[in-house]
Amino acid sequence: MKSLLHDLRYSVRQLWSSPGFSVTAILSLALGIASTTAVFSVIYAVLMNPYPYRAPDRMVHMRLIDKSGQEGSFGLTPAQWQEIRTSPVVEDSFLTSGASLTLTGHDLPETVAAGYMSSNGFQYLGVPMAMGRGLVPTDSVDNRNPQPVVVLSYKFWQRHFNGNPDVVGQTLQLTRQNYTIIGIAPSRFTWSDADVYLPLDFAKNAEYGYAVGLRLKPGISHPAANAALRPLIEQFARQTPNNFPQGPFQFTVVGLNDDFSKRLGGTLALLFSAVAMLLAIGCGNVSILLLARGIARRHEFAIRSAIGAPRGRIVRQLLTESLMISVMGVGVGILLAFRAVAVIATMLPESSFPHEAAIGINVPVLAFSVAVALFTGILFGLWPALQLSRSDLRGVMQAATRRIAGRAGARHANDTLIAAQIALTLLLLAGAGASIRGFLAMAHTPLGYDPHNVMGVDMPIHYEAYDTWAKRSTYFEEMRRKVAEVPGVTMTAISETGTPPHSGWITHIEFQGMKAIDNQQAAIGFVNQTYFQLLRIPLTEGRLWNETENRNAAPLAVVNQTLAHRYFPNGDAIGRNLKIPDLAGQPPMVLDGPGTDGSWFHIVGIVADKRNNGMRDPLLPEVYLPFTLSMDVVTQILVRSEVPPLTLLHAIGKQINTIDPEQPINRDIRDLEQLIRSQPEWQQERLIAWLFGAFAALGLALAAVGLYSVVSYTVAQRTGEFGIRMALGAQRSHVFGIVYKSTGISLVCGIGTGVILALALNKVLAHWAEVSSRDPIILVSVTLLLGLVAIIACGIPARRAACVDPVVALRD
Repeated sequence: MKSLLHDLRYSVRQLWSSPGFSVTAILSLALGIASTTAVFSVIYAVLMNPYPYRAPDRMVHMRLIDKSGQEGSFGLTPAQWQEIRTSPVVEDSFLTSGASLTLTGHDLPETVAAGYMSSNGFQYLGVPMAMGRGLVPTDSVDNRNPQPVVVLSYKFWQRHFNGNPDVVGQTLQLTRQNYTIIGIAPSRFTWSDADVYLPLDFAKNAEYGYAVGLRLKPGISHPAANAALRPLIEQFARQTPNNFPQGPFQFTVVGLNDDFSKRLGGTLALLFSAVAMLLAIGCGNVSILLLARGIARRHEFAIRSAIGAPRGRIVRQLLTESLMISVMGVGVGILLAFRAVAVIATMLPESSFPHEAAIGINVPVLAFSVAVALFTGILFGLWPALQLSRSDLRGVMQAATRRIAGRAGARHANDTLIAAQIALTLLLLAGAGASIRGFLAMAHTPLGYDPHNVMGVDMPIHYEAYDTWAKRSTYFEEMRRKVAEVPGVTMTAISETGTPPHSGWITHIEFQGMKAIDNQQAAIGFVNQTYFQLLRIPLTEGRLWNETENRNAAPLAVVNQTLAHRYFPNGDAIGRNLKIPDLAGQPPMVLDGPGTDGSWFHIVGIVADKRNNGMRDPLLPEVYLPFTLSMDVVTQILVRSEVPPLTLLHAIGKQINTIDPEQPINRDIRDLEQLIRSQPEWQQERLIAWLFGAFAALGLALAAVGLYSVVSYTVAQRTGEFGIRMALGAQRSHVFGIVYKSTGISLVCGIGTGVILALALNKVLAHWAEVSSRDPIILVSVTLLLGLVAIIACGIPARRAACVDPVVALRD
């Protein structure tokens, strides 16, 4: 124990006497550990274990796939749900639906997202309540005439009741009806992101199509479930065609997390590859430093061995120093990992991962990263320790010039590590360059509309309040006029489904007198006549409908240029008629205008294209119709203002309440510029660009430090040699050449390998970064950047070698 304490004290003195070496080695390990642990912890929480529900691996969604490969959803009636529950592959099932309710009692009415469930919903999900109880079958016998009870989500409880534990048993009024609060859901229970959960009432609409959640029996695979359920689904489609999309489709089940895995899985895998490379660079850096430092101390250990120090003691001393570095790197890495997880979590695309996920440090991943760091310390501390403990005193002392910086094996190991480090760094830089360029390209994508000082205000209504077409259309138009009277508002419009950059209901269309073709689809936007002027979308041909035609739900259509060019290449789109076969109301939720069902819509105008399929995907053909032709229970009023529009929200709410004191506006309102930045593809590109760029910058810094360190040690070992050369007349340029030549082969090999890897992994990088890593501009730029950094890293010690005083060098 005494000798161990002595080794520890000596190690502390050695590391303290070389602060540059110590700090570099510790930070190299810490950054690798922190980044690797943080990214994989996010992967584990988001993709591998996101749900707190019972047997989530057997929970599935049911989908329909059309000929183009697009997935769509459908609904089942209560009777159909009871039938599917008896399937031999189904263990359990529940029905769910969503709606907007109104909470009053505050300055302004507030929208509450309600999640309606069949009475077995909470038993199906199997999550213990934070307080009270969940919904049970006795709350709604046969799911008819349910009791007025409600379960609060955890966030709603915290926001409106400040976490008061006495809230269970109190009354909550939602849309003029009193409900008894029976329970508080736990924080990770966020099914459908609802604020409150209530029992469904099947008696209101026995033909309505509800969303269905299924849990398969143990051992039932997805193909087996598809085969067993497909005949039932086809039967249901014949029974209730309004609850299913038109046209041929293929039924399939998908896992509960499959959608999120598609959206974010590849991005996180790419980032994990980047941090794995950063960890390798960090560990390589420590390895280079330990090897170079060990070789530099060859003279010291030869003398210690000569005066009687046992070989085991020398080995133990070097291992103690390397393990101390590893342990300190692990400690700093753990602290950084907690912060890194929080930063990455805030940058995740908000709609691309399940909100049930509990994102935090994953202990097994942290243990793996720690083990890698400790293994690096042991391996590259043991290697020079075993070699140096056998040093020959006479050979070392005779090498007074210390011309050779170690044995050939050590030099080869250093060269190999440097080359690998350079190759991985160049690959990281190429990926970062591609991702940053892709993000910048998206940021400068032409929008086709002007989002500045525009916001969309969602106005949900209760279907029972405005249950006829005349009432609803009049009320929507009256709300628009009231909002237009607010000071600071310059223009208003109504947009049911037309707000960009993701806009329109994508469905099949037909043209009169033309044979329908497969995948003949368009995005349908229900808007009023001022929509185009407000967003500054120019009319290129024909006309728009007027206010009277809008009020009367005239069967008129305006199309975008993409539709006109694709389906009418001869330029004769105006005057043609189109039909939307799936356009059918679902009273009382969706009300269609008089005579809408089966109508032909007359094309009267063509407008310029705008983004309607996100910021990345190609533009879709788009059809604009008067909003009165189909009105949902939620409409959106677009507002253009002279000032930042969000500052007018309170005034708009007050103005709306002069019409209906209980009319809420949605809580999560964003202006159109914020809406662009909240798009999943925008946030995904930003996440990749920022993190890949940060990891590449760290990798570049670590590689530069590693290269500088090994060249510095080499120069220190050859100081005597350089002194002799300069005493014999060697020029400084000659000394510079010797220093650069010592690492030149490693640099060339590393850069060449990195370019080959970047070309080989082009498809992976291009898929997620939208720009090819084979782009010569990117490859040349990162190669020049890496070369410049390498020249500077080698140039500083080379300059020191060229400026050495021959007299001082020979004396030392």
